[in-house]
Amino acid sequence: MNYRKLGNTGLMVSEIGMGCEGFEEDQCRNTMRLFDAAERLGINYFDLYTSNPEVRSSVGKALKGRRDRFIIQSHVCSVWKDGQYKRTREIHDVKAGVEEMMSLLETGYVDVGMIHYVDSLEDWRVITEGPVLPYVLELKKEGIIRHVGLSSHNSQVALKAVKSGFIEVLMFSVNPCYDLQPASEDVNALWDEKNYKEPLVNMDPERQELYETCQRQGVGVTVMKAFGGGDLLDERLSPAGRALTPYQCLHYALTRPGVATVLAGAHSVEQLEASASYETASDEEKDYAMAFAAFPKISWKGHCMYCSHCAPCPKQIDVASVTKFLNLARAQGGVPETVREHYEVLPHHAGECIRCGACETRCPFGVGIMENMRQARELFGK
Repeated sequence: MNYRKLGNTGLMVSEIGMGCEGFEEDQCRNTMRLFDAAERLGINYFDLYTSNPEVRSSVGKALKGRRDRFIIQSHVCSVWKDGQYKRTREIHDVKAGVEEMMSLLETGYVDVGMIHYVDSLEDWRVITEGPVLPYVLELKKEGIIRHVGLSSHNSQVALKAVKSGFIEVLMFSVNPCYDLQPASEDVNALWDEKNYKEPLVNMDPERQELYETCQRQGVGVTVMKAFGGGDLLDERLSPAGRALTPYQCLHYALTRPGVATVLAGAHSVEQLEASASYETASDEEKDYAMAFAAFPKISWKGHCMYCSHCAPCPKQIDVASVTKFLNLARAQGGVPETVREHYEVLPHHAGECIRCGACETRCPFGVGIMENMRQARELFGK
């Protein structure tokens, strides 16, 4: 298993994480099976969005004797009321939910406390101007949560939250179909068929800015819905009109700026093992570029996907990395020091480009790579 830095938190997380969808199956006996498998596979990060007390209790039991081997991402503002899940901003209910969560998990702290499901600017205003955010910051001060997170499907809201400086970890829906959709306060719009009837071209600019801002500011991204709820794996259901493989979906998410881990939903040990086998998959199995280029309903023409099909460069320039740093600088309107430092340590720079054009002949998306290299040389000075 490969491990990545979770933004600036100091945590090293498995790039394949675990969702909690399958925990409650078989009367929650599946929880222990999945945690046993996760430990064996080297998966150390998991999400617990559900407030179901039986699930939380089963996770607490599964963690006994091995709490230090797992990093918990659990959700504040997700509560259990009248026998069902509820998202709330009522501070009394929020506090009661946290107390119950900590009691059932039988742990003194949660590594990442997620402000749960913020999909509108008005909701973010309520959180920041009301008692919820101060309470979450107090939980951090007391060490009950170590880092503050936020989950969202709305790039506009997520970007505002990330830029606020309060959020250290962002849980966000990332896949090659959702990334073409503009921000919406209706999460259903991401998979609504009517939004894919007209051909879609290239990533929504706000989503791209979000990922690049997260990387620049050191906000770690944990990915949900990498498979689009399974739709992307089925040609009949895929909004793109073609099916992708799990490896392609995972690789796409893991190559976005700022992403640290993909939370793979698993209803069985076999499904979790299948996601973890990404680690030993070949480059050919992970490659999504040619599949994307053949989508009948979606076009990524002119947009660098960081897929490295442009390689090898005769001057050994890492074109994908140079382009990523160029895009980060463009999004900022200048060159942040951290981006400059990362560019500096590349073994070869854009200024070494001899404009042979070999990279452009191999690019499945028709990117103007030579022009990007010229702009990078001008911007970074080498």
